[in-house]
Amino acid sequence: MLWFFFCVVVLLVGYFVYGKVVEKIFVINPNRDTPAYTMSDGVDYVPMSKGKIWLIQLLNIAGTGPIFGPILGALYGPVAMLWIVVGCIFAGAVHDYMCGMLSVRNSGASMPYLTGKYLGVLPKHFINILAVVLLVLVGVVFVASPAQLLSSITMDAFGTKTTNVASGTVFGMTKEGIIITWTTIIFAYYIIATLLPIDKIIGRIYPIFGGLLLFMSLGMTYGLVMNELGSAQSYFYGSMGGLSVESFFQNLQPKGDLPIWPLLLLTITCGALSGFHATQTPLMARCAMNESEGRFIFYGAMIAEGIIALIWCTVGLSFYPDLVSLQEAIVAGSPSKVVYDSSIAYLGVIGGVFAVLGVVVLPITSGDTAFRAARLIVAEFLNVEQRTLIKRLWIAIPLFVIGFIVSKVDFQILWRYFSWANQTVAVVMLWTAAGYLYRYHKFHWICTIPAVVMTAACATFLAYNKIGFELDYTLSLYVGAALTAIITIAFFLFVKRESIAGDPEALTNAKG
Repeated sequence: MLWFFFCVVVLLVGYFVYGKVVEKIFVINPNRDTPAYTMSDGVDYVPMSKGKIWLIQLLNIAGTGPIFGPILGALYGPVAMLWIVVGCIFAGAVHDYMCGMLSVRNSGASMPYLTGKYLGVLPKHFINILAVVLLVLVGVVFVASPAQLLSSITMDAFGTKTTNVASGTVFGMTKEGIIITWTTIIFAYYIIATLLPIDKIIGRIYPIFGGLLLFMSLGMTYGLVMNELGSAQSYFYGSMGGLSVESFFQNLQPKGDLPIWPLLLLTITCGALSGFHATQTPLMARCAMNESEGRFIFYGAMIAEGIIALIWCTVGLSFYPDLVSLQEAIVAGSPSKVVYDSSIAYLGVIGGVFAVLGVVVLPITSGDTAFRAARLIVAEFLNVEQRTLIKRLWIAIPLFVIGFIVSKVDFQILWRYFSWANQTVAVVMLWTAAGYLYRYHKFHWICTIPAVVMTAACATFLAYNKIGFELDYTLSLYVGAALTAIITIAFFLFVKRESIAGDPEALTNAKG
């Protein structure tokens, strides 16, 4: 547990130190009017306090990614926690801050517009399509995972007490029937939350959801501590030697078809770096009241998500006697089973149910804003105003129909496609932010370096994985390196630097 708390402290130090560095490089202007005032429409552009925005931002970005991803990442051992800390501070939080602040500077524009402005037309068209695909996948994934958890609670609360819960029924319905019922209810909520003004549902009930999230986070931390104190041996200090230097280097070696590079970086996504966040931050950029709030809202929310990821990675590493048992639990019931079993074991039935509900609200609150963001991106691309309800319906209904159809695909397959699409969007956003910094003579390496690393990871993953080209691992490494080199060279060739002295906009951006 000392390793867990050490990682949490490092994340917090990262917020106060590196977050301040990033803010200084960007150059904020507290005197500039934000889109919440200049474009106020009562629907999407609504001024809100920074505390409320921070909470909404956290709930928007923290779906099941910082829970399911770290549980799956725990299969690689303690090195997974290293990626969460490093990735969160130097990639994920920088990604979120730059996306949010660039949106503030560009009238609350979404990511495709930003990409088009700072990288060019072709990347803009690419990200327009990829972002909508990702958002639909997010919406679907974030329907399936809470539906599974809610069905487990329902079966335990009302179902027959059999050793195989799946064989029991509740009100004449099997577990599969209960999952379908919860899926329908969640989709219905998504439709309502997506169409109504942002302050009518999201701004009012999210504080309640935030309370559940806080209970889950503190409750599971308490459970981990009590489990540590009550165990003669633990994963971290027991015979497995989880923190030894040897174990770290062993975890850096390829394991059959699960090499740590690049799979770990695409397995643990939302807890370290997530392109999904680039679709969410503009929603809150449209509500921020001052540029000085950006570090707290965007960088800070990502650090909080990193802490959530650390909690569940630690659960994955310590709840089961060994990693084989963890793997068996995941195969038997997906990471949902790990969440449910560990919550009940650590906190008892009542406390465990509240902890599970804290997990449930994360994907639900991210899913509704995923569809909302998809609607806004499509509307921006088609130039369709969104103040009128009927015009919001024209875009929202087809998106929900597509989402419901995709929800029938196997969850494990969906997760693999989601992971690649998610990190690829993050790559484009990092290059976009790097393009902005490079264009206006700012220190672009804070975005360029993580962009290069993640470009190589995503390219290698697509070349190697079954959802891609299934190439030999060594060949995939060469392919990833070659594509990364080509993209990096293209970046420096085609992104032009502005003449600060002769361009009023360049001068304004350079000085904030």
